[in-house]
Amino acid sequence: MVREDKMRLMDRFLTFINTANPEMANELIHPEVIFYVPGNPEPMRGPGGYMAIVGMMRDAFPDVQWKIDDSVFDGEKVAVRFTMSGTHENTFLGIPATGKTFEVKAMNFYRFENRQIVEEYGLPDMFGLIRQLGAAPGI
Repeated sequence: MVREDKMRLMDRFLTFINTANPEMANELIHPEVIFYVPGNPEPMRGPGGYMAIVGMMRDAFPDVQWKIDDSVFDGEKVAVRFTMSGTHENTFLGIPATGKTFEVKAMNFYRFENRQIVEEYGLPDMFGLIRQLGAAPGI
């Protein structure tokens, strides 16, 4: 797969996570995908697991959006730096809704096979998010 194809796949993936479209999940996420979520001792699996994480984010932050800031392609791997933003409208990780907006960075690493994501390591700035929600002291 050439760089332009990977860029188009990442753009489609961005559309997927910004819309939570389950049809796009099945198109872009391999049925046996393994993705690692901070705080979970076991990796999540499959499009259903991915939809669960996206759903959890959308429950707490209904307007959550991701934007690609930068990406690096190496073979079948892609590193992407995102900005994630939204409004805290419902409970998140035990933190009651605050109505506060946030903007944090994330660095995710993906591996593709046959135009689908087969592995992801997601590294969002959870401390920055929790701090912006007012649930952790500033530094």
